[in-house]
Amino acid sequence: MEAGTGAAVKLPVYMLSAFTRDVFAGNPAAVCPLEQWLPDEQLQAVARENNLSETAFLVRGKDGWGLRWFTPQMEVDLCGHATLASAWVVTRRLDPRARQVRFLTRSGPLTVWVDGDLLRMDFPSQPAQALADPPAALVDGLGCRPVFTGVAEYYLAVIGNASEVRAIKPDFETLAKLDRIGVIVTAPGWDVDFVSRFFAPAAGVPEDPVTGSAHCTLIPYWAKRLSKKSLVARQVSERSGDLLCQDRGERVEIAGHAVLYLEGELNLPG
Repeated sequence: MEAGTGAAVKLPVYMLSAFTRDVFAGNPAAVCPLEQWLPDEQLQAVARENNLSETAFLVRGKDGWGLRWFTPQMEVDLCGHATLASAWVVTRRLDPRARQVRFLTRSGPLTVWVDGDLLRMDFPSQPAQALADPPAALVDGLGCRPVFTGVAEYYLAVIGNASEVRAIKPDFETLAKLDRIGVIVTAPGWDVDFVSRFFAPAAGVPEDPVTGSAHCTLIPYWAKRLSKKSLVARQVSERSGDLLCQDRGERVEIAGHAVLYLEGELNLPG
């Protein structure tokens, strides 16, 4: 599978929709199992060509599966929906007897358990630190002033209600000027505990349909605000998706479904 030898490089590829049972909902992700790591520029080129919010690459190791995530523009430290999709590929295709998968990532070891048709992910909790004043680019980019603003890996903007979250029309050029690659907008839900949307124009993802990593910040915020450890969440993007959440202190559990859309092979220049 070595690149640069002149022979075509063939890679298996799976495309799945995560946090849904519907292939036309949730968050699409590509998963490419590798025998060994390819050069970073080739991984990035594949992710750019796939043009999904995330492409995940897997390499089997003795202590678990190496897992890396790429947007069309960059490698990222943490991604929930592509981890869920990767766990589906491992447990349904590569190692069907596995009931647990250990991924080795830039954010440390991440474990995923099979629970019937659910996949349960163990992720780090990333609570937001409150800001006295939201950055001007956040207010201008969202077109509203949050009732609460915090910051962790991403900005967290809490607004009034679910209808307001759905109605936001972001100025992506302005949001891309922020010093974080992502912005979470959230509010209480009606038939769920909370709703959210997620914007990451600086990473080449103007709006991400369903963002597992954002829930590392959303879960501790809403668990404290609602005084409950078990939460049901919905990301109200156009595609939409549902997440089952647990606040476990320094860790959070994020569970959801994934469904296969495509299974095939990529042909790369050698």
